[in-house]
Parts: sequence; structure tokens; C-alpha cells
Amino acid sequence: MTAATGVKVGIDVGGTFTHAVAIDTQTHRLLGKVRVPTTHRAEIGVAAGVVQALHELLRATGLSPAQIQLIAHSTTQATNALLEGDVATVGIIALSSRLLGWVTQMQTRISDIELAPGQWLPTRHGWLCTDGGVNMEDLDRLVARLRQAGAEVFAVSSAFAVDDPEPEQQVVTWLRQQGYLATAGCELSQLYGLGLRTRTAVINAAILPRMLATAEATEQAVRAAGITAPVMVMRSDGGIMSIAEMRQRPILTILSGPAAGVAAALSYAQVSDGVFLDVGGTSTDISVIVQGRPQVKTAEVAGKRLYLRALDIRTLGVAGGSVPRLRGKQVVDVGPRSAHIADLHYFSFTDCQPDPAHLQRQTFSRQGYLAIAQHGQPTWTFTPTDAAMVLDGRDDRVLPAGAKTLVSWLAADMGMTPTALAERVLHIASRKVQQVIERLLAEYELERRTVVLVGGGGGAAALVPYVAQRLGVRYWLAPDAEVIAAIGVALGLLQETIERSVVNPTPAEIQQLRQAVVQAVKRMGAHPATIQVRVQVDQRQQKVTATASGALEMQTPSAQSALDAQERRQLAAQAMGCGLTHVQEVAELGRYSLYQKTGRSPYRPLRVMQKNGVVQLSLRRAVVYQSTVAAIGHHLTTWCQTHKTYGDGGELYPVLWLVLPERLVDCSGLITPEQVLAFLQMELATEPPEQTVIALLEVRL
Repeated sequence: MTAATGVKVGIDVGGTFTHAVAIDTQTHRLLGKVRVPTTHRAEIGVAAGVVQALHELLRATGLSPAQIQLIAHSTTQATNALLEGDVATVGIIALSSRLLGWVTQMQTRISDIELAPGQWLPTRHGWLCTDGGVNMEDLDRLVARLRQAGAEVFAVSSAFAVDDPEPEQQVVTWLRQQGYLATAGCELSQLYGLGLRTRTAVINAAILPRMLATAEATEQAVRAAGITAPVMVMRSDGGIMSIAEMRQRPILTILSGPAAGVAAALSYAQVSDGVFLDVGGTSTDISVIVQGRPQVKTAEVAGKRLYLRALDIRTLGVAGGSVPRLRGKQVVDVGPRSAHIADLHYFSFTDCQPDPAHLQRQTFSRQGYLAIAQHGQPTWTFTPTDAAMVLDGRDDRVLPAGAKTLVSWLAADMGMTPTALAERVLHIASRKVQQVIERLLAEYELERRTVVLVGGGGGAAALVPYVAQRLGVRYWLAPDAEVIAAIGVALGLLQETIERSVVNPTPAEIQQLRQAVVQAVKRMGAHPATIQVRVQVDQRQQKVTATASGALEMQTPSAQSALDAQERRQLAAQAMGCGLTHVQEVAELGRYSLYQKTGRSPYRPLRVMQKNGVVQLSLRRAVVYQSTVAAIGHHLTTWCQTHKTYGDGGELYPVLWLVLPERLVDCSGLITPEQVLAFLQMELATEPPEQTVIALLEVRL
């Protein structure tokens, strides 16, 4: 193996296994991979498995600590803390003027939160008058009273902190100086809604002790191994952040694990449009990617909405290792119990030759889960992975002799053929996944004839082909599918999102917000040349969201051979669901080729494709223009007026993307030409005035 000059390590903590990978930073080549059982019951929880996986990876690859440039890992600690009730009692310190005292106390009085049956997050509440500023003696007395009532950590929430965060910041600073763990609502959200901000701060504060202990243990173990590289953690929105940042905002890591697979779908598998299925042994995470972006939603905890952005990931308790459930001799369901959790082996992984005379079909638990016992001891079960291997020889895999014996015996015992048994298990498992995807297709208005399923995870080959067959859509399996989530963690980008309540943002406010989010990722260590920004105006919720992402160093695209023009055109035709004769190349610039479907309408389907055949952008109703950086502002107003439509709320200006030789500029979240021009003024500031740009406008309906 050629020695790598720089290496990123990604560690994904799954429900069953913790996977670790080493990735060459320049070529994105996979240098090595290992897996260890996830250490749920260790004293420091899953962090023990993270450290173990790191040590085994270094041994397996022969890499030296000096070669490691970055370590990033997903975590289930925040989720586990909430599910298991491993949380601290939170003292809520509400701040306001005396005039607003009663209203503030009502909105910030968060009752004990039931996290799971029998598991509660306890709270204690106090109010402090801020007329004339924060009185430190009054604050000291309030904290003493809350401590006496059982408060261990603190959440500080002030009326109108969105406009004036100073009182919250002053109180939190004092609390931390006194040695207390504390969270300010303004550190987590800049949106109006005192109750929601308070609840979000309470959840964040409650998990601080456990998350800090885990972060400390992980970082100490990494440093003990002689590794000085930054340690990062996967966020629920698909980005990564430093351990130092996680110490203040651990709530951002809820759903960290599922987000890792989506990050890999974008950065490694390079999915621009499709449905991504991360199929493990216990669960399947399903997400939608549109225009190269994962879909985002507002997260909930215990059924309560928070001011927290998380990827829209639908998780099902069915996967490659799910256990069938029986009623009599009939398979009636599959999952959610997995073979790993039930301590049973897959048929296909057996390395012995069972004696049919000593086999017995059993069920366990009230749900009727299937187990095959040998000499009365439950040993195996028949999973979807086994069923898929029975039905085909994918990847030239052949069932071991022992597995064939088990399948034949079980099928005969149930009065079926092995094929019928396998089809039944896969039919039930696939139907569950299909139902979720059908809902996603409807919610996100995806075209069935062009949608593609992309499978990742160790169980992808067992389920994804059969789900695609049932749906009648195309599919493909991601490279290195079994460790795709760990790869996603390694290739994750530093990311920050700022949301602000603004009724009708001015161009100056758009620029100010863009600058703020860029500075935030720069402070995290992002290289300025790698930073990409998207600003989105939500008129219905009267807010503006800016998201910036960037890498620690300049990124070199993974080496992939360029396709010739005919091959790219064929892929474009396939992506648009039409014949080759109905596709034409309409433009080419730098690393991009643009293909559009022929037709009479000026607004036709379009695909922006990289030279290696990866579709970067898909538009349904696009019109194409060419300009220069210097002239784009002059042309934009005319284009917007020409292609505007009208809706219930009045004028609807077209959505805009710009194609530059090495990147795409996404203006699709902006509403008015003035907002777009303000955004482009900053995005194009470093580009030469004579640089050619291609403008893509999609009409709004």
C-alpha cells in the first residue's frame, strides 16, 4: 500500500457495531476498516468502543499517529441519555422586567419532561427581575434556592433575548465562573418563541454532565494514543463540530448516528437526487436527497418540538439482521428485534454442519420471534440477509453447507420450500420499507420514473434490491456500503446554521447573516476557500436560515475517470427518464456539462453533470442563460421579470443557480431579486469580472 501523507479517521457508532475507517485526505481512498461491538454497557458508554475501534484501526493499517489529520465520530450518547433518563435536574432561571414577570414565568415554567415510560427529566424553576440589570446578589440567592431544591445544572432564558442576549450571557458567564454547568437559550437559537427556546435549553443542560464526561474520556484516550489531530463529532444536521463546541451544545448531536450515513451519501457516494437507505443489522434509516441537499426538519424530544434542526430521517426497526415473527408456522412479521440483540446467529454465517436430528424450531417472547435450537439451545434465526442469499447469488456468494442444511430443515419443518420461505420474509420486510418511501415520494413530490434508491450499510444488499423491485424504480448500492456511515463521518464538513426571526429581510440583513455564518465556520477552523453558504428565506414562518459548511483544509476531489461526451449524455437521459434522442448538451463550463430535455416549452428538465458522470443538480423546469460576473447583476433583474409567475401571495420570482467553473452557487432559498443580488455580491467578490457564468432559472408554480 502506498503510504498516505494525510489521513482522516471516521468512527460510526451503530446499535450493534462500531465501525472505523481511515481515508486518504487527498484521494479519498479507503485505507482500512475495522469493526468492534458497540460498548453500550461500558463505564464510559459507547466512547469505550470508539477508542477501541481507533486502536484496532491503527494496528490494522500500520498508520502512525502523526499521519492522522482529523478524527471524527458519530455518537449515540445524547440519544441514549434521554432514552435512559440519564439526565441532570435542571434549574430554570427566567429573566425579565417586572412588567413581563408573570408572562415570562408562565412561558418558561417547563414541567418535568417524560422522556420514556418511567424516565423523567426533572426541572426546578425560578425568576429574576432584570429591571436595572442583573443583580448578582439576587442571582446568588436564587441559585442557592434552586440548588437546595435539587437543581444540578442550569438553563437561562430571558424574554426578548433574541434582540438583547446580554442578560442571558451575563448570568451564564457568572454560573460557569462559579463552577456550574449552564446553558443560555441564545446559544442555541435566535428565533422568537420563549417557551420553545427554554425547552431547548433545558434539554441541552440536562445532558451536559454525561456528554462532558464522555467527551473528556474520548479526548483523553485519543491524546494518550499520541494523536494530536482535532477530534470532531457528527451533528444531527450532517455536519461535524469540535469537541469544544459539543461541550456547550451537546443537543446538536441528537440523531448524530443516522446523519452519518446521509453525509456519506453526499460526499462519498455523491448522490444528488434520490432516496438513501442506510440498512444496518437492527434498523434502516431512510432519507431524501434533493438538489444535492438532505432534507431538514425540526427535531422533537418526547413528542415536544425544539429549536433544533435535524435531518429528516425515518428510522424503521427492520434491517438485514431482523428476526421473523411466527404465528403457528406462518411468518407474520419481521423485526424489530435483531439477531444481534437476541444473541442469535445468521444462517449464512454459520461455520458448522448442524445435525437435523438435533434441531428444533422455537419462538421466544410474546411476539413469537423465531429461533432454531440445537440440542435445545437457541442458536440461529433466519434473517432477511439469509433470505436474500437463498434467492440469488449476489456478489457470487454461496450459502455455506451448514446454512443450506438449516434452510432446508426449517422450510420443511414449516411446510414450505426454501424459496417460498425466503420470499415471504423479504416480502414482509420490504413492504415496511416501501410504505415509508411511498410517503416520502408524496411529501417531497418526487417523480417515480426518475427517482433512484441508493443503498448503504451492511444490510443494503438484502433489502434495497427488493424494495426497488416492489416500487418499480432504479437502485444502486454505494461503494464500501458496509462502512458507508463511518466514511461519511470522516468526510464530514464543519457546519454551522444560524436562524433569525425576520419578517421581510432586507438585502443588508441577508449579507449580515451570510457574513455571520461564514465567520462562525471560520472560527471552527474551516479553510476559507472551502466554505459554501446557503441562505433560505421562509416567509410563512418569518425567519431566515443561513447554513455554511467547510473543510479544515483544501479538498482534492477523489480521483475518478472522466467519461466521454456520449457516456455523459446517456447518463443524463437515464436521469431524466427519456431516450437519448431527446437530450442535448446546452452548455459546458469547467468541470460541468449541462444537459436539457428537448421540447417546445422554454422550461424543460435539466441536469448539471460533473465530467465523471455524477449528476450535481436536477431541475424540472429550467431555462439557461450565459453571462459574466461583471454583467450578472444587470441581467438578473430582466431575467427575473421575464420569468416571474403569480401565486396567491403575489409575484413569484424564479429560483436561481449559478454555474462557475469549479462550483455551483445556490440562490434557491431567496425570494426577491434584491435578496439574490445582495447574496451574489458577496459570493462572487473574489471572482474575476470577466469570468463566464451560466445562470439556471427554474420557474416557480
